[in-house]
Amino acid sequence: MAVDQEHILMSGNEAIARGAYESGVIFASAYPGTPSTEILENMKNYEGVYSEWCPNEKVALEVGVGASYAGARVLVVMKHVGVNVAADPLFTLSYTGIRGGLVIISADDPQLHSSQNEQDNRNYAKFAKIPMLDPSDSQEAKDFIGLAFDISEKFDTPVFVRTTTRISHSKSSVIVSTPKRDTVKDSLKLIKDPEKLVMLPNNARKRHVVVEQRINDLREFANTFSENRIEKACVNIDIGKIGIVTSGISYQYAKEIFPDAPILKLGMIYPFPEKLINEFAKTVDEIVVIEELDPFIEEQLKVMGIKVKGKEFLPITGELTPDIIKSSGLIKSEVSPEEELPTKKSVSVDLPDLPPRPPNMCAGCPHRGVFTRYQRKRSL
Repeated sequence: MAVDQEHILMSGNEAIARGAYESGVIFASAYPGTPSTEILENMKNYEGVYSEWCPNEKVALEVGVGASYAGARVLVVMKHVGVNVAADPLFTLSYTGIRGGLVIISADDPQLHSSQNEQDNRNYAKFAKIPMLDPSDSQEAKDFIGLAFDISEKFDTPVFVRTTTRISHSKSSVIVSTPKRDTVKDSLKLIKDPEKLVMLPNNARKRHVVVEQRINDLREFANTFSENRIEKACVNIDIGKIGIVTSGISYQYAKEIFPDAPILKLGMIYPFPEKLINEFAKTVDEIVVIEELDPFIEEQLKVMGIKVKGKEFLPITGELTPDIIKSSGLIKSEVSPEEELPTKKSVSVDLPDLPPRPPNMCAGCPHRGVFTRYQRKRSL
């Protein structure tokens, strides 16, 4: 039970660490990488949480899995490309399930601010058949951690929480609580259960059936999940019955540019709440999907037989911005121009030309010594 609430300005990364602490996490592991690094850096501020940097993301996930099998609530943190490194144990973990709740942070980097590629890790949720939550601000970043642990333990599954650079580093007000943390370290115990935890072929065949049933159960759960919600228009205007489906930071942009449009906000982006989506589709004449990078939501709606617009108007590379969405031509009502769907007017600000900031090796990066030595040799 939580007590003593207060408002604090937090980045998404700070909020995730706080959410893990309030959710009773006692073990956290990670490999550093922008935009995820500050999560584990903040975990060390909380008493009763053992946290450690690992040699790579695969090791981070494997030690987290071990702690989960012993009954601990575990947070494992990495950036988007780190999930590639951790993919081997990840896919097996989907089959074995968990004991203590296990949440994996996948911090994506649209626009490649500090990354070698721009992959959309929502695809990993579908590929590994693991549920994924997608917060849209710092408050949700904190709250979704608690929800993710509840889902993890209810459905015997690891859970992804996906962030992006904009969520990770932007700050907003967060309500934090002082939790009454139960001490569970003394009760941690590994229990032999080879049929569930040892994925020899004979056991894995049986567990695959369990995974498929779990996804079906999660799909039903998604229809009533509190963070999948339909937001009705709050002003009586003619918007041509256009509805928006969106999630994450794109939700904030959609609300800013089209404040009066009906929106289906997806807090859980896999599996999809098909009944809720169909319910929303019946209330509008046209659906547009606003999302960054891959047409992940758009393709799922098309598979469901719903006609949507999206990536033929919005870029498939780089971060979205309110200006990109507004100028895309994505939403055009069929009423006369003076009655067209209103958008918020943006305020232009003249900014001075700033010098570029070249990428730099993070403090503590094991590659930094080699890089520095190479740079010195080049300068000689």
